[in-house]
Amino acid sequence: MTTGKDRQGLPLSGVLVADFGRVLAAPYATMLFGDLGADVVKIEDPATGDDTRAWGPPFAGGEATYFLSVNRNKRSYAADLRDERTRERVRELVRRADVLVENFRPGTMARHGLAYEDVRALNPRIVYCSVTGFGAGKGAALPGYDLLVQAVGGLMSVTGPEPGTPVKAGVALVDVLTGLHAAVGVLAALRERDVTGEGQHVEINLLATLLSSMVNQSAGYTMAGQVPGIMGNRHPSIAPYEVFGTADRPLVVAVGNDRQFAALCEGLGVPFLARDARFATNADRVAHVGELSALLTEQLAPRTATAWFDILTPLGVPCGPVNDLASAFELAESLGLNPRVPLGPGGLPGVANPIGLSRTPPAYDAAPPGLGEHTREIEDWLDS
Repeated sequence: MTTGKDRQGLPLSGVLVADFGRVLAAPYATMLFGDLGADVVKIEDPATGDDTRAWGPPFAGGEATYFLSVNRNKRSYAADLRDERTRERVRELVRRADVLVENFRPGTMARHGLAYEDVRALNPRIVYCSVTGFGAGKGAALPGYDLLVQAVGGLMSVTGPEPGTPVKAGVALVDVLTGLHAAVGVLAALRERDVTGEGQHVEINLLATLLSSMVNQSAGYTMAGQVPGIMGNRHPSIAPYEVFGTADRPLVVAVGNDRQFAALCEGLGVPFLARDARFATNADRVAHVGELSALLTEQLAPRTATAWFDILTPLGVPCGPVNDLASAFELAESLGLNPRVPLGPGGLPGVANPIGLSRTPPAYDAAPPGLGEHTREIEDWLDS
């Protein structure tokens, strides 16, 4: 199925995505599809559009940067699904689409005749992706907000400065992880469709995504019955692996093996610590992490974080200052990673897609659309 908007030379050129996603998880997934060449048609309420259009400040060019962050390479179709004529056009869009992505509460799409079984009857080849907070069963009525899932899903129980002080991640991390899993699920279903000719229903929820993404912490519970708690910036299984003060700003030291620890001790001028029985192996260091931390804090205090980075990095010690975003972008640019990209010709600078493809890299052809910007052209195509 093609739309006349194919972007030749990109991996997903010719794939039409009907994007009913709002806010972050689903729009993040569909933006990735757009970056890789898909024609993403974003269906929005004509009165308000995506909620994140109003989620500011900050604003850039009159639009909330929250919205701009996840909606490039899309066309906006303002569609009132309560209107019969519009609803028929949307059904025609779905009939022609390869992928449908939605993150409404379970039951909402069904009210508009767009539940999976309805859509499958129209288009058996479609890959239909539903993103929910807690699944479509007993958790269907629960609101799927990232902060809520960070709390009830256990992430906040291991995040914070000290026991009893849980803290959320500084971004909507669960939404982003869910969007990534949704993208992987859709791509897997499209690959399977290449073989069988049939689409399927891809279901992703925030809670299950978080439990899977907590990897070693989750496995420690399921396999060993260990319920982890808040350790501040320390690691439950590795030491030294935390934040230390220096003469000017915090420094992260992330030592992963005995060789790196010996190099750290050499760089700090205390090589004998690597031979101390309390710190000889990683397991020993974890058992005596408080003593080790106090000794390293004393050694690191006299010099700046940058000075220690310059001393320790050539020795193979993983370390670095705690940067703000401006410094983080500066670092990426100094390493030639090109983290900023113009969104459309002469557009605002966005953040680059991190996927590197040697022959068909992501493209940034179009800036995030204005509400309903492409309604007329989409309706003319659907009516033809």
